[in-house]
Amino acid sequence: YCVEFRTESLSHHCALENRPHARWMQYLREGHTVCVACQPPAMNTNTQRCAGDGHNADGGKILHWEAIGNSQCQGTWKKIRQLEQCSCPLVHSFIFT
Repeated sequence: YCVEFRTESLSHHCALENRPHARWMQYLREGHTVCVACQPPAMNTNTQRCAGDGHNADGGKILHWEAIGNSQCQGTWKKIRQLEQCSCPLVHSFIFT
């Protein structure tokens, strides 16, 4: 499954990232919608859920995220909706880890 979030805030460290494999962090913006896929091995085999997916969060709850590979690139987002069939666009698509 996938979860759509609206980015509420992010640290300035995201924009400073310039390593080739991590340049995607430069394109994160407040107010953008991002799509995050929950796939193995991040999916808990017992619950069939990914940690941090906002399962019990309503649309008003602010959740925290952190980019893998640059712990200083972090921020907050709000869950918009969960999609059972992933249809994430290629841009602004991520996976839970």
